[in-house]
Amino acid sequence: MRDTFLPFSTPTIDDAEINEVVDSLKSGWITTGPKVKRFEEEFRSYVGSPFAVALSSATAGLHLTLLALKIQEGDEIITTPMTFASTVSMIILAGATPVLADIEPGTLNIDVNEVRKKITPRTKAVIPVHFAGQACDMDPLFSLAREHNLTVIEDAAHAAGTEYKGKRIGSLDSISIFSFHPNKNITTGEGGMVCTRDEDLAEEVSLLKFHGMSREAWKRFSASGTPNYDIMLPGYKYNMMDIQAAIGIHQLPKLDGFIDKRRTIAEFYNREFADVVELALPAYAPYEQRHAWHLYTPLVRVEQLTIDRDHFMAELKKHNIGSGLHYKAIHHHAWYRENMPIADTDLPNASYASERILSLPLFPKMTEEDAADVVAAVKDVIAANRR
Repeated sequence: MRDTFLPFSTPTIDDAEINEVVDSLKSGWITTGPKVKRFEEEFRSYVGSPFAVALSSATAGLHLTLLALKIQEGDEIITTPMTFASTVSMIILAGATPVLADIEPGTLNIDVNEVRKKITPRTKAVIPVHFAGQACDMDPLFSLAREHNLTVIEDAAHAAGTEYKGKRIGSLDSISIFSFHPNKNITTGEGGMVCTRDEDLAEEVSLLKFHGMSREAWKRFSASGTPNYDIMLPGYKYNMMDIQAAIGIHQLPKLDGFIDKRRTIAEFYNREFADVVELALPAYAPYEQRHAWHLYTPLVRVEQLTIDRDHFMAELKKHNIGSGLHYKAIHHHAWYRENMPIADTDLPNASYASERILSLPLFPKMTEEDAADVVAAVKDVIAANRR
């Protein structure tokens, strides 16, 4: 057993990021300013999107996107039950009704055939989540959206650097929302980005993110600006700060290298666990893609063990191996059980995965020895608790 605890994830922050943050602090420009604009431009260019708007979180991005699309009470939005709660919470807080479509059993991405079954005259949009960094099959989703006049909003929180059939997520004919939380493939501490081809939507999200103000604060207070401004609509306070963007502008050039390292570790896990019948390993989708490997999420076949998934994670911790839970299905959370009761038989694949899924350590600073320690611990726990 290893001597030190290996966390599930930790960000890779180097001197370049630290020095850039210090530069921002010394400059006196801490909140939204030129570094946010630089990060927006560089991220927009990286993913191939005409417009990008930086925000305080991906959750803020989804909220403002729904508001900009004029989603309202009575509207329905279809999404996956295998996601962080904010995906569904923002639908509810925008006044609409979330409708959950089941997932594919291998990739854990939303099943397009299940989406089709859920469409009604009230359906306005579908929100696929690129689970763990693997692209959903977007072509049939786009075809379905055109057929029923639906907006596609990609929850790309896991998908910075993900590619689908040679195109980066963020460049497709949709709205894509990225996250820069510390456990994501790149981080700004907290932060998010909305990427779109729709200039009007980008403009409205930009207004909504900062009080509906017609002129950004940093421009008003710059040497060439004017302090006068106008409020174009009631807005929120969802802006990213320069001290966050200072981290992002040095994280972004490292993203492809981070993904390469993540893929190396994930492929090592796949090889080492290939014959472990008590684990169902993440499946690759059959179409051309680049998996960003935000997460490595096997399912523990608890029916073959004497312990459940939660006890499995506790046993890993005794071996100094951290793990994560991504995710308990939405309909298994208390609020949704009470307010949106859904039988497990209605979402059988998500329900099955929800009771068995866990995330093993996966981050760029991991060494080969770290990965080997994870494999050894998993195999030890299984051996000690096999039926």
